[in-house]
Amino acid sequence: MIRVMLVDDQELLRAGFRMVLGAQPDIEVVAEAGDGAAALEILKTTEVDVVLMDVRMPGMDGVEATRHVEGPKVLILTTFDLDEYAFAAVKAGAAGFLLKDVPPADLVNAIKVVHAGDSVVSPTTLRRMLDRFAAQLPTDAPLASAAGELTPREREVLLMVARGLSNMEIAARLEVAEATVKTHLGRVLAKLGLRDRAQVVVFAYEAGLVVPSHRPKG
Repeated sequence: MIRVMLVDDQELLRAGFRMVLGAQPDIEVVAEAGDGAAALEILKTTEVDVVLMDVRMPGMDGVEATRHVEGPKVLILTTFDLDEYAFAAVKAGAAGFLLKDVPPADLVNAIKVVHAGDSVVSPTTLRRMLDRFAAQLPTDAPLASAAGELTPREREVLLMVARGLSNMEIAARLEVAEATVKTHLGRVLAKLGLRDRAQVVVFAYEAGLVVPSHRPKG
């Protein structure tokens, strides 16, 4: 059973999500909150697997709350995909973001995907966000140094992930098994202290490995 928490200041929206998720045999809504601060208080005493977090709320917003969430996966809810708040939330550790008018089936699938440990933010959409907000991403020398710990193949996989390629596409380009790509990506995440593919994309831009024109430096 996947335990879900709804965090949104709009009670009607929470009711809609609760109705959709309540119809799923393997998902249970175990808690709700109207802002980030209340959500963090509830998380101290409630076991939650996935948090559906509105990005814009009075008081503590979803970005700040996401920074303090430890354990549960966070899915950010936003009204439009090129949202600097949603982008900031992914940087803060969210597993991805969903539009508030997401079809019910996509909402359910997204919760299951992040619960399984993957990211639901579309790498291509995130890349568009990074291009748009590139001015907020000065090259971070320590991050670039951390990338130096990667093997040439791990660095290759990182750059392909950052360009939005799936494991299957990377495997085809490198002419290796998809399981091999997963192994390389797992080592990249471990070495760089990253949670998922979404953070790999952000890391690549912040470290200066990928620039808005999508060309690697050097």
